[in-house]
Amino acid sequence: MEGAVKIIYSRIYAKLRTGEYFTLEELNKAILVALEEHNLTLLRGRNYSRRQQFEEVERQTLAPLPPLRYELKKQLFATVMKNGHVSMSVDKHYYSVPYRFIGKKVKLMYSRNTVEVFYHYERIAVHPRTKSPYNYTTEKDHLASAHRFVSDWTPERFLSWATGIHEDVNLYILKILDRKQHPEQAYKSCVGILSFAKKVGNERLIKACQRALGYGIYNYKTIQTILERGMDKLDETEENKPMEMPLHENIRGEEYYQ
Repeated sequence: MEGAVKIIYSRIYAKLRTGEYFTLEELNKAILVALEEHNLTLLRGRNYSRRQQFEEVERQTLAPLPPLRYELKKQLFATVMKNGHVSMSVDKHYYSVPYRFIGKKVKLMYSRNTVEVFYHYERIAVHPRTKSPYNYTTEKDHLASAHRFVSDWTPERFLSWATGIHEDVNLYILKILDRKQHPEQAYKSCVGILSFAKKVGNERLIKACQRALGYGIYNYKTIQTILERGMDKLDETEENKPMEMPLHENIRGEEYYQ
C-alpha cells in the first residue's frame, strides 16, 4: 500500500505540483489525465500495462457496485413511548414503530438519510431521516386503531376547526401551536379547547378565548377556568370590581383596626 502511494505521488503529484489550477474541476481533470498516463505505462519488466491487466483479467471478476452509496451509521437506544413512537434524540424527532413494541427498549441505527429501528436484532421499522425537531414521522400501519386518529392531527386541521367557530378562536389556537415546543402537548390542548364548543356552545367558547387573549395566557387550563367560573359571561365592569372578602371567624374586618 505504501509502495502504491509512493508511485502515485511521483507519477501524479510530481507532474501537477508546478501547474496552476483555478477551480477544483480543473485540478480533478488534470489528475485524471495523469492517472490515465500512469495506468497506460507498461509495468516494469512486463509487456502489459495496468490498464491492459484490468481490462483482460480483473474487470470480468468484479461484482456490480451496490445500488446505494455506502453510509456510515451511528446507533442509540430508546424506549418506545405509549403513542407508539421512539425519540431520535440527536434530531429531537419522533418515528413510529409497530404498536406491539410499546414500552420495549429498541436500538436505532441511523445514517445521513435513513433511520432503522431494531428489537432483538430484528428490524421492525425503517424511515427516511427527518431533521425536524418536535415533529413526528408516522406509518399508519404501525399504530393501534385507538391511536390512528392521532396521526391525523395537524396544525392545519385544528386551525380549520377553530376558524369554523370564530376568528378569535382561530387566533387563540394559533398562539398555542406557536408556543408549544412539543406538538403532542399542543394538539391535546387544541382538542380540549375546541371540544368546549359542544359542551358550552360556540358563543361561550368565543368569549372565553377573547378574554384569554386579553390575559396573554395560552393553554387549556385558562379556558377551562374561565368557563367554569363563568368569567366569559362578565363584562369588563363586573370583572374589574374588587372581590368581596369572604366571611370567616379568623379574618378581622376593617373595624378591628379602628
